[in-house]
Amino acid sequence: MDSIINAAARALAAGNPLRALDRVALRDDAPGLALRGIAMAQLGELQTARALLRRSARQFGDAEPLARARCVTAQSEVALALRELGGSAAPLDEAIETLDAADDRVNATHARLIRTRRWLVLGRLEEAAAERTALDLRGMPPMLTAVAQLVATELAIRRTDARAADIALDAAGAAAGQAQIVALQAEVQSARQALSQPAARLRTRAGDRPATLAEVQATMASDALVVDACRRTIGHGGEHCSLARRPVLFELAVALAEAWPGDASRDDLIARAFELTRSPRQAKGPATPSSWRARLRVEMGRLRKATAGLATVAATDRGYGLEPVAAKEVVVIIPPVDGEHAAVRALLSDGAPWSTSALALALGVSQRTIQRALTALQAQGGVRAHGGGRALRWLSPPAVGYTTALLLPGVRGSG
Repeated sequence: MDSIINAAARALAAGNPLRALDRVALRDDAPGLALRGIAMAQLGELQTARALLRRSARQFGDAEPLARARCVTAQSEVALALRELGGSAAPLDEAIETLDAADDRVNATHARLIRTRRWLVLGRLEEAAAERTALDLRGMPPMLTAVAQLVATELAIRRTDARAADIALDAAGAAAGQAQIVALQAEVQSARQALSQPAARLRTRAGDRPATLAEVQATMASDALVVDACRRTIGHGGEHCSLARRPVLFELAVALAEAWPGDASRDDLIARAFELTRSPRQAKGPATPSSWRARLRVEMGRLRKATAGLATVAATDRGYGLEPVAAKEVVVIIPPVDGEHAAVRALLSDGAPWSTSALALALGVSQRTIQRALTALQAQGGVRAHGGGRALRWLSPPAVGYTTALLLPGVRGSG
């Protein structure tokens, strides 16, 4: 490696892409293209960075597998930043094997962090946790240590573990301070600010109030029966029931929890659970009030069965009421972002440009479902489109005053 390439690499490692470009801006050899691509990525010019890195990887070819593996690693990081999640992860996996074989621990660790972050974006928390736990950070540069601790912070937030998030964030701040990279320090500060913001609203008999992640965690560990509208679960103590795939039962559970210690009327429950805009007595068409009530009885029977051991559902003169089995209080955790398409808003609020295919992959739904959601959100002014055709991407401003971490994919409890 010549002295100019060496100097550019040191500048990039220090987080100074402009200084690196001063040295390699006019170079078209493979090392120069690679460093130019990384510098452009650090400056946010991701499409240009991707093109440069592809050219570099082609020039290195099979004759220089180690250099090519490093280019593939950089390309994978650019693809992650562009939220291009549909491609195969095999090239990155092969690059990690090559880096391990060459004993390039720093770049192998970097590549594994990229793979871990991809798991997080896709909501694959178990895979992300296993990858992060297996990382050996001994002897790693402070920059990589800071990134690894930021990944640990996000993983803890997604698991509603406020204490673990605080510990990881403190470690990330210390490592970022040692690295003396301004952009990295800013990212740590942004994460700290997000952690201090309300993560949800708690709805009790006393009314609604915003709650931080630590307060949400304490509520979930309390003696209350918790109806979590973020994860779509019902829980008390260590026992949980997931209604994530049963939307009608979930809507009924929330309505009953919000009415506790009283009851909810049949008409209100029917309108809410079956998405009616009018009372069943006003509804037109072949359905009758008695048929709607018959369906409600069926769904209430299913809800009783699903929540057995946690709560019972009792019929009253005007409707139904929720009766906790062991808990003395009922608390509803309300998402920080209201609306039918809150999960889409949560993903878009990270500031990255998302394609419809990437959103569909992350949320585990069809592209058509995502397109309908984006159309509705665009009509409300909640999202905006950028580009066109295959380059069309969607953006949304962050939710002011709230963090949407609890709405991200992969946080649903298991029942």
